[in-house]
Amino acid sequence: MATEQKYIPSRVGKAPVELPAQVTVKVDGNVVTAKGPLGQLSRTFAGVTFEQSSSQILVHPVDQTRTGKALHGLGRNLLRNMVEGVSKGYKREMDVVGVGFRCELVGQTLKLSIGFSHQVMFPLPAAVSCKIDKQTHLELTSVDKELLGQIAANIRGLRAPEPYKGKGIRYTGEKVRTKVGKSGGKKK
Repeated sequence: MATEQKYIPSRVGKAPVELPAQVTVKVDGNVVTAKGPLGQLSRTFAGVTFEQSSSQILVHPVDQTRTGKALHGLGRNLLRNMVEGVSKGYKREMDVVGVGFRCELVGQTLKLSIGFSHQVMFPLPAAVSCKIDKQTHLELTSVDKELLGQIAANIRGLRAPEPYKGKGIRYTGEKVRTKVGKSGGKKK
């Protein structure tokens, strides 16, 4: 005997997305385009509809199911990330740690010397810009939060920090837990 549960709206989804003065958002069915001082982003949404006023956008679920509720919160946060990206932008900082480890930017390609017998060439997409400081500190910037996070994760995956000396590519401020080597575990 299943009882029908009342739909409770997503707490995240029901919050409005505030639009800064310099950002314009155009809703065309499920395609939303945001334009701002830093650029333009476009995304196709599923499972949600939009109600736009002059200074904010409300996101509503298409149906009252569990999936609809999940897409409600997700759709609202994706829209908020688009608006924030075209108005302020996103930044991700990384450090290259290790003796002889360094990075260099050649055009739109990142050239990494990270302990391999060869240099690793990592092409950056046009939407991501990179600034290098002291050959060991990367600063990646973009208007697209999702793309920026994926590119940073791919760069980190080329040589993730190892647990004995901590050498590798890490996010700035990331704590790497180090282990004691073989000699540290022996009893005297």
